[in-house]
Formats: sequence, structure tokens, C-alpha cells
Amino acid sequence: MPMTETTPALSLASIRSQFPSLAQTVNGHPAVFLDGPGGTQVPERVIDAISDYLRRDNSNTGGAYATSRRTDAMLSEARAAMADFFHCGADEVIFGPNMTSLTFAISRAIGRDLKSGDEILVTRLDHDANVSPWLAMAEDRGLTVRWAEIHDEDCTLDMADLASKINAKTKLVAVGYASNAVGTINPVEEIIRLAHAAGALAYIDAVHYAPHGLIDVAALDCDFLVCSTYKFFGPHMGVLFGKREHLKRLRPYKVRPNTNAIPNRWEWGTLNHECIAGIAACVEYIADLGRRENNTRLPHPSRFSKGGNHETSPEAGLPHPSRFSLGPALSLSKGGNNETQLSTRRAAIEAAYAAIHEHERALLARMMTGLAAIPGLKIYGITDPTRFDERCPTLAIRIANHTPLELATKLGERGFFTWDGNYYALNLTEHLDVEKSGGFLRIGLVHYNTIDEVDRLLAALREIVAG
Repeated sequence: MPMTETTPALSLASIRSQFPSLAQTVNGHPAVFLDGPGGTQVPERVIDAISDYLRRDNSNTGGAYATSRRTDAMLSEARAAMADFFHCGADEVIFGPNMTSLTFAISRAIGRDLKSGDEILVTRLDHDANVSPWLAMAEDRGLTVRWAEIHDEDCTLDMADLASKINAKTKLVAVGYASNAVGTINPVEEIIRLAHAAGALAYIDAVHYAPHGLIDVAALDCDFLVCSTYKFFGPHMGVLFGKREHLKRLRPYKVRPNTNAIPNRWEWGTLNHECIAGIAACVEYIADLGRRENNTRLPHPSRFSKGGNHETSPEAGLPHPSRFSLGPALSLSKGGNNETQLSTRRAAIEAAYAAIHEHERALLARMMTGLAAIPGLKIYGITDPTRFDERCPTLAIRIANHTPLELATKLGERGFFTWDGNYYALNLTEHLDVEKSGGFLRIGLVHYNTIDEVDRLLAALREIVAG
């Protein structure tokens, strides 16, 4: 299949034309970006939003002058965009440097209310950014740490083991939505229910899931969910959802002049405004993909529209819908359109992820079939095609007589960008006894990848194995 051919799910020529980095070559070979789990490429509009903000609006917030007011409006719109992405209230959206920093900060605040003898639960499958902050909290507060084990044969959580380790002493369950190493999608809805039944908080790391699947915190009913926008086509920042009641109740570590109103009480120092402008553009890219690919013809919200369409929080002066409703309808045009921006943008995001899922499923099936035919190659994780809904198109492999680093290097020389190592999923690589021998070679597919790229990667791997 030519790289620009349109699949049943996505118009790839149109999509790829929006990502300038995809046009690169390496040693005369077209660059093939299979490093999405470490950070995706960004569309032109994200680059433009960042540079436009720095050219025109670079200012601090709260000033009585034009650039500061435009910055305030931009931050409000970006927060509303992420609220649509998460399906939550805008005052439940927290911006930060990255997922790791946000998780450490929240863990410090949660730990203030815990005492010796309380228990927390983490898993062997998670990225260490959803493990180490909780281990540090446990050490500081004298907590007991429980570990949920995995099924080695398919790298899925042992749910019976996990359930057996949640009890009346459990105060927090931390789990990833999907594994950044082997692609497993965890049954987070069930885990959240188990946590809540015991009176525990549920903290979800959705960094790896976000580029592949729709996030709906209202449906999940999680207490916290965190992701990194650079993993879903945006700039290097982290974004956290926290239930309003927790953000009000917990006590953040902050400087005294900072407000006590949410969400700002959880945002320390001056934020990276230019990258937040990029986040708003990133969410709009995803929404536009849904509008275009599914012909939804939804009204396009104005970029940096002051006040947005969300109900206003009297406490923080921020727009937010009710957690389980789309809020009141406001006019988006002089003619009186009664559709809310949340309903239209959220619907477009939902449509985008439906198309992404279909396309990525085709990529995954083609990749799995080809990898299975390569001598000496082992795939870690779920390989049964009837269970592909339980995984992302992220594949961890090893090939006999080749270290992951050797494979990544040889592929890199041919223009294929892959990762080797443990990807901070240290507990998993240690548990599977591959840490000391280089971890895995990781192949990460996202929606801008093509069937042709999959076929060329498979040909390159066959060539490397053949010597």
C-alpha cells in the first residue's frame, strides 16, 4: 500500500501532510517514526500556536494590559479544551511540567492525610513514574506497599491477585491505563470499582493510552488521571485531572501568595504558556480529525475564545460543565446555535478516536502477522488477534542472537526510529528477566503510520536476521 493511500479509517495523505517532521530522510531512506511511545510528532498547527504565542502574546497572567489578557484567555481556552478531552470540568484540569512531576506533587499532598499502617497498591506492569512517587510517599509516611503481579505469558495484570490485595487498609490504588512497554490495556474500570469499594482513591496513569484510546473520566469515575501531551501530538507538558472534591480537600505544597482556588492552587510558579497554547492546538487537531474523517460537520470553536462555552465556576471564575452533563447550551453564533462547544468538540474527539482505533487495529494486525513469521523473534504481551482490544499497537520484541540495542541501531541506519531498553517499566523488565540483557526492542505505532511503513519495517527486520 503506498504511503499516501487512504485507508477505510483515515485519510493518511491529509494527516501526514500536517506533520512536517515526517518528510525527513535518513541515509537516503524515508524516516519512519515508530517511537511514538517515547513522544509523538506534532502537527504544524501546534508548532504555529507555540511560536505565535511567543511572537505576539508572551506575558504573565493577571495584568491590566492586552498581552496579559490574551494570555489569560488562551489559558482558559486550553483548559476548556483539555476538559473536553478528559470529559470533565475545566476547574478539574491541572497543567504541569510532565506526568512525573504532577504525580510526585499529588502524592505529597495525599500522603499528608495518611498514617503508618495504611496501605497502597501499585503494579509490576507500570511505568516507574506511577510507582516511585508512591514508594517515596510510603517511605515518608510509614505505609505498607502491596504489589499487583502479572501473568508472564501475556503481560496482563493478575486481577485475582490485585483484588486480593485491596482491603479496608488500602488508601490508594495506582495503575496504568496501558503499558508503555508491551501495550497491555488494563481493565481500569474494574480496578477503580474495586478501589472505591474499599474506600481507596484510584490514580490512573493514562500517558500511554492517550494517543490510542478515548479518555472519559466521568464514565471511569477515577479520582485522578494524568497524561503527557507530548505523547498525543502536543508539546512537552503534563496534564492532570482531579475530582473537584479532592482538589478542594487536599492541601497542596505551594507558595503563600498563590490562590487557594482550584485549579490554580495546584499549579506552582509561572506555567509554560507557549506550550499550553500548543496543547489547545493539539486538542483541536484531534477534534478536527474527527470532524473531517467522520463528516460530523460540527461547529469549529474559535481558537483562544474567551470564556468558551462552559458553565462558570463561582469559586475560581473558570468555565466548567457538570461532571455528568454537558452543561447549559450557549449561543455560538449570532444566529443562535444552541449546541454547546463541549458537546460538539467532545463529539468530534470521540469520532477521531473511533477512526484512530480502526486504523491502528489494521496496522497492529499487519505487524503481528509479519513479526510472527520471523525466525527467532519473540513478542511479549498479547498476541491473540481475538484479544487485540486488550492492547495498544505498541510491541515489545526480542530476536535471538541480537541485542535490542543492536536491532535499534541497525534499524536506525535504515531510517526506522525505534526504542530499546526498559522505557522506565523497570519492574516489568526485571520480572521478565530481560533487564540485564538490554530489555526489549519497542515498536510504537500511532495513527500517522502506514501499512507501507509496517511492511518496510518487517522487510528490514528479515534482512537483519538473515545477516
